[in-house]
Amino acid sequence: MKVIDNATLPHAQLPGLDHVTLAGASMGLHKLSVWRQTIAPGGATPPHFHACEEVVLVSAGTGAIHMASGSHRFAAGTTLVIRPLEEHQIVNTGNTPIELVGIFSATPVGVFKPGGEALDLPWSS
Repeated sequence: MKVIDNATLPHAQLPGLDHVTLAGASMGLHKLSVWRQTIAPGGATPPHFHACEEVVLVSAGTGAIHMASGSHRFAAGTTLVIRPLEEHQIVNTGNTPIELVGIFSATPVGVFKPGGEALDLPWSS
């Protein structure tokens, strides 16, 4: 059992995106990761996919998730369910930050570019 003060966790950034790993391998988990991300207006995740299941809980903001099946709009109070190997990109289309929590069925979470090459992220190390 661990009790973690989220305010003490390190942040990592990409342009327009702030990331915090809330739980994962470094906290003793073997099959689960939880991330919190804030995406600034006009910001986006890189196009990518994971080899595991992903559930995204959107608590603030509006945006779109771009996938092979098309672009799907979402807002606060939305849950995005993303299957393994499904390429996607989350884009903030609104005027306020998107706040989300990503839950993954793996730890560490592999993140891959659409061509299959590993995506080097500042929180992967």
